[in-house]
Amino acid sequence: MVVVKADNVVKDYSLEGQTVHALRGVNLEFKEGEFSAIAGPSGSGKSTFLHLAGCLDTITSGNIIVGGDDTKNMSRNELALLRRRHIGFIFQAYNLIPVLSVEENISFPLSLMGVDKKKIKERTAKVLHEVGLEGMEKRRPKEMSGGQQQRVAIARALIKKPAIILADEPTANLDSKIGREILELMLDLNKMEKTTFIFSTHDQMVMDYARRLIRIRDGQIESDEEKESA
Repeated sequence: MVVVKADNVVKDYSLEGQTVHALRGVNLEFKEGEFSAIAGPSGSGKSTFLHLAGCLDTITSGNIIVGGDDTKNMSRNELALLRRRHIGFIFQAYNLIPVLSVEENISFPLSLMGVDKKKIKERTAKVLHEVGLEGMEKRRPKEMSGGQQQRVAIARALIKKPAIILADEPTANLDSKIGREILELMLDLNKMEKTTFIFSTHDQMVMDYARRLIRIRDGQIESDEEKESA
């Protein structure tokens, strides 16, 4: 099943009176359970594509279909609801809420969705176990290492059981050992939960782990390669 489809997607920005062509007619499809990376230099359009696929930004022209829903003419509220139901995000800077504990950060998306408190507690305990953070429930982000904070971010993305997780440079602030541990964790979760992972990266290690590698430059797809194994 196709979970994200980009059809001739164009994204232009205006910067100091000049038009920046961030994406120039991109066509891509991602199926359920993929573990894929979009790689390219800074300014190539990889993060722009993730933001569009995640309904954080709107396209200039073309279409993006997420989970069977055409996002082109959706309102802001409709896009927010689509994000909340189907998409999890993992960012380079973790984006944790500093005043909240680990368990509060993780459970926050379910609280926004109005999920029953008992179910929230059960699901939070489950994902804490999955990402190896049992016993750290009451810690604040500042009391944790970068790798631990990224595990919290992964758990937060997973807790609502999204069809898609979009990871924007998730290893950029981690050393190679911790980065590898985080990638192994995400690969295990991908296999267990059948969640589609789409990375944007310039990290060769992420490219090596990906089962599909898409290269982008100047807003256009250069290559799209399926690999036999991660």
